[in-house]
Amino acid sequence: MIETKKETEKTVLVSFLNKKNKDILNLKESQDELKFLAETAGAEVVKTYYQSSDKFDSRYVIGKGKVNEIAEYVEEKNISLVIFENELAFTQLRNLEEKIKCKIIDKSNLILDIFANNARTSQSKLQVELAQLEYMLPRLTRQWTHLSKQYGGIGTKGPGETQIETDRRFIKTRISLLKEKLEKIDRQRKTQALERKNFVRLSLVGYTNAGKSTLLNLLTGSNVLVENKLFATLDTSTRLLKLNINKKDDSLSKYPKQVLVSDTVGFIKNLPHNLIESFKSTLSEVVESDILLHVIDISNPNYKEQIGVVEKTLKEIGAGNKVIFNVFNKVDRIGDFDLFEKLKEEYKNAIFISARKGINTSSLINLIKEELIKDFSEKIIKLKKDDYKTLNDIYKTAEVKDVKYLKTCIKVTIKSNKKNLKHLEK
Repeated sequence: MIETKKETEKTVLVSFLNKKNKDILNLKESQDELKFLAETAGAEVVKTYYQSSDKFDSRYVIGKGKVNEIAEYVEEKNISLVIFENELAFTQLRNLEEKIKCKIIDKSNLILDIFANNARTSQSKLQVELAQLEYMLPRLTRQWTHLSKQYGGIGTKGPGETQIETDRRFIKTRISLLKEKLEKIDRQRKTQALERKNFVRLSLVGYTNAGKSTLLNLLTGSNVLVENKLFATLDTSTRLLKLNINKKDDSLSKYPKQVLVSDTVGFIKNLPHNLIESFKSTLSEVVESDILLHVIDISNPNYKEQIGVVEKTLKEIGAGNKVIFNVFNKVDRIGDFDLFEKLKEEYKNAIFISARKGINTSSLINLIKEELIKDFSEKIIKLKKDDYKTLNDIYKTAEVKDVKYLKTCIKVTIKSNKKNLKHLEK
């Protein structure tokens, strides 16, 4: 039997810096993030190693001397886990485990472990299992050795721990089955999305732990889980935002008073590609949204790099051309007010808030309202002369400017957003 009891594992982190591709500052940022990931998974990080070199060792990633140094420390301090920042191939894992006598995983495996811990719904559990199996498949030979050593804990959760006799064919069959189940869930999701076609849809996107869930709770009065952990939210949460339009302002009286707001899974640097693929159905909520709020943790020293990661991921999933507001969050932690002016010039649609303290969120809601107004235009629609049902629907979903009852038709002049106009035209 494999030991699966959850215990704090004494952990060593290892990073290799290729001088040709990265600088020392980027390495420090990557190490800090790797440490946060390890602690989120429940590890106790006791030491961090890094090696900077022009040469990449194909056998161990890091040099043999550094491998021996880590092996001695692992044995002396009774370390149970070594996590590499760099992705490890099967041969590198095998070679490292021959030298370092403990469990070794890479960042991708660590992220998968965190996802396995945080998956709550059947959909997210299926998505995580699919990503785990696709990660395991090219490393299957290594995985058998790994399991025979009776390791448990971080990096071993999921389908692997109960399928010691699994062969490659079975895993491929399981992958196909999971994809079929996820396609079925995706079809159901698309059917549900049709029911929300008359709503303006808004999605919160951003780097993991930027404060998206906190902002969702503030805007909608909901109670979505908020934790100071990476990937605390995996499943998309959708809530209703009521826009309190001023009744005295006639120009706004007919515009949408309700918006659907969705909180989505956070992004991270070097997020495993198979994880993005597995979560495509979840991320489709972002693709189908009318407006994106890109939530940015301005208190994080690496916020500019995180912005780049999110923008790159949005392009990868086909959402790069959406209307995007750059919402700089956690301003209560910043004392440099000149920074805000600089960022306003640098980033389009920038706004500065604190979701935790409710600072300037009214300005954010006003920006959303202004965007909705911009999206409105007038259109003349002709109905059959006795089609009063459609006319009644139009009154519910659009501003009716004029109605003329002609001999052959009903001529209606309306003002509405593009989404409703397309629906009504059909």
